[in-house]
Amino acid sequence: MDMLHIKTLKELKESGYKSRTVKEELRENLIRELKGKNTVMEGIIGYEDTVIPDLQTAILSQHNILLLGLRGQAKTRIARLMINLLDEYVPYIEGSELFEDPLNPISWFGHHILEIKGEDTPIAWLHRSDRYTEKLATPDVTVADLIGDVDPIKAATMKLTYSDERVIHFGLIPRAHRGIFVINELPDLQARIQVALFNILQEKDIQIRGFKLRLPLDIQFVFTANPEDYTNRGSIVTPLKDRIESQILTHYPRSIEISRKITQQEARLTKSQREQIEADGLVKDLVEQIAFEARESEYIDKKSGVSARLTISAYENLISNAERRMLLNDEENTFVRISDFLGLIPAITGKIELVYEGELEGPAKVANILLGKAIKSLMITYFPDPEKLKKAKAVNPYAEIINWFGAGHTINLEDSLSLEEYKSALESIPGLKSVIKQFHPSLSNNQQLLLMEFLLHGLAEFSLISKSFLDNGFSFADMFNSLFNAEFEDDEDEDYDDNSRY
Repeated sequence: MDMLHIKTLKELKESGYKSRTVKEELRENLIRELKGKNTVMEGIIGYEDTVIPDLQTAILSQHNILLLGLRGQAKTRIARLMINLLDEYVPYIEGSELFEDPLNPISWFGHHILEIKGEDTPIAWLHRSDRYTEKLATPDVTVADLIGDVDPIKAATMKLTYSDERVIHFGLIPRAHRGIFVINELPDLQARIQVALFNILQEKDIQIRGFKLRLPLDIQFVFTANPEDYTNRGSIVTPLKDRIESQILTHYPRSIEISRKITQQEARLTKSQREQIEADGLVKDLVEQIAFEARESEYIDKKSGVSARLTISAYENLISNAERRMLLNDEENTFVRISDFLGLIPAITGKIELVYEGELEGPAKVANILLGKAIKSLMITYFPDPEKLKKAKAVNPYAEIINWFGAGHTINLEDSLSLEEYKSALESIPGLKSVIKQFHPSLSNNQQLLLMEFLLHGLAEFSLISKSFLDNGFSFADMFNSLFNAEFEDDEDEDYDDNSRY
């Protein structure tokens, strides 16, 4: 910026500098960006037609903003990106703890130094990155934290009475003067603390231990919150909500494609992981489908939501699980298999809130159920729907595979198998490879093997073959034999229980 050489108030006035409020800055810079067809919210995906237009309207209206939505919906990221709409640098009175505008001082310090030095008042410059303040609302936040308190040490050191404005230690909000102030999870703030924000938002009055200061604070407020019906820790008091002019509703990605773009953008992978581990579009879609299934699952609390962080963590675990196998087998590269999805369980279980039915099943079992439903949903996009084939009485392309298992054969696919062992196991199943070639003729060898394993999982989800979980993989067998064995084992258990009574 060519004005950074300005060091005094006189030079600033001679440059023709004009003061603007934060909201005016945001508005005018947004107008320039919109006219230039520039991307205002870089990295925000899926909100182009919903949240972003609402946000732009609020900024043009110079409103304080409440971003309301479930966890993992980029609320905080949106707030942080708003600093890009501020001027790169703004001048302030050097030494001012409130970074006061030299043309519009608001504190005793600002008025005093202008009175003493006049046109020679020293000027410094503040970068927009230093004009952003963020506070996570927690029950232990006090009025002193946000607004300020009387500092007895300052009073004693400077030999001032408690009635002097200079003994006040300003909190986070006054120190955010001429910037953006964000309070995350607003409902978690105690009601009495929320009440303390009323006058700041409307009348610009600050009350600290009996002081009534008329500080015309210049702040763009942004609040984030979960919907009140979910948050059991508190709610936004109605008068405060009334003073926040624009409430913008966020949402989860509305399609697999958008969700996949977000995951690929946010996943933290090393250079070696990107180069050595191949992740097909199928496995990427499967990760996203798990989240979509979770948001509709009867086992998961819908009011809590399923964060986008679930798919990001799950994808990172998926790649790392494949990398672990590659390292153990001394291979130079590998590709993600369906059996690697067992590595997703830790990423899923910590990010879902279970309802009572889900608690009965247990988080790990719910995670496996979600994986199964995701496979079943994607199965019919890659292969003919087994249920429709049965209803139409059409030729079943899976017959040879099903009959092979029906003859008593089983196969174990562990996530530690080397490429040769994995390939040998899959190719030992008659008819499996031919089905892949019939419906997907032009695939690489790795893609063929992946789809062969995927088809086995798909057939199991449609109850045409059975699938059981191993400690580090899956076992496939005939459906009817598995059912018979399970019933037989149950009978044995019942006999044992009967005998144990005597």
